[in-house]
Amino acid sequence: MSAANKFRPDEQFIQNSIGSVLRIGVLLIIAYYSLQIVSPFINLALWSVILAVALHPAHTNLSARLGNRQKLSATIIVTVFLFIIVFPITVMTESTVASAKSLSSQLQSGELSIPPPRDKVASWPVIGETVYEVWSEAAENLEDTINQFEPQLTAAGEWLLKAIGGVAGGILTIIVSIILSGFFMITADRGYAVSKKIMTLLLGARGEALTDLSIATIRSVAKGVLGVALIQTALAAVGLFAANVPYAGILLVIFLLIAIIQVPTTIIILPLIIWMYSASSPVVATVFAVYMILVGLSDNVLKPLLLGRGVEIPALVILLGAIGGMLYAGVIGLFLGAVILALAYTLVLVWMDSATEDEAATAE
Repeated sequence: MSAANKFRPDEQFIQNSIGSVLRIGVLLIIAYYSLQIVSPFINLALWSVILAVALHPAHTNLSARLGNRQKLSATIIVTVFLFIIVFPITVMTESTVASAKSLSSQLQSGELSIPPPRDKVASWPVIGETVYEVWSEAAENLEDTINQFEPQLTAAGEWLLKAIGGVAGGILTIIVSIILSGFFMITADRGYAVSKKIMTLLLGARGEALTDLSIATIRSVAKGVLGVALIQTALAAVGLFAANVPYAGILLVIFLLIAIIQVPTTIIILPLIIWMYSASSPVVATVFAVYMILVGLSDNVLKPLLLGRGVEIPALVILLGAIGGMLYAGVIGLFLGAVILALAYTLVLVWMDSATEDEAATAE
């Protein structure tokens, strides 16, 4: 046999390889365009699944009390959840949009004014003189004070307008996702079986355990972080609207974001209390202060009640997930990002621990 014949590639192998490449290419093209088609619905579907997983224990308990009538149970939960979530969010959104428009028009017309501080503000410990000086300057010549912080205010205004622009779409997404979560709750058993099968195919023997861990993580973040943040914001809304605090809608959006990223809400509550003491009577201000402080501390009671035996997630992971999700997908991303990043963090930790255990077992 000559050297040329000895090293000549097998023609059948080449044909098979070309055929395989073409088939894989066609599959990739189909997958790409399929993802492009369904991409507008991915966030909606993900959030619906997350809600269904978080609400499924309540659905199971209610269904059992109703004689295993799962459709009725899901309908009741969806209806109640829509009322509890959508109504406050709609009110808060309307207030936010109105406040933002009013603030923008007053800034453009130069009509925005700040009342001068009372003399007792200067006597506040540590920060009194500084606050009194800046406040007085702003009351005398607000335009000059604004000009000092123009770059920061411009950036904040652009972000706020962009966020408000996506609020309507976010609310609609939340409404639809809550309704879809009812269908997912009804078919939860089949969904769980499919999830276990997929995780087992991908991860082998650990698939079922990781499926259960994923469910626990979703419930932990959805109830212990997002649920607590929504309840705190609702309680704060009662205080702000009852006290007629101006721009309450904008303040509540900031409050909700702070609560989700698990930064102490006192960073917004304390300035509000300080303002209230300078703008209202001591009795009203004291009642407002006591109530808002209780709202700020309420997470210490709510988290143990809602979190249960949930998975511990670092605050930094929630922070990055919430902010990144909001920048990526608007209002819905604020909730979705926190859950997805927390889930990814948990699964990566488990994978790393498993790899370490396998290496140790191999070394032995």
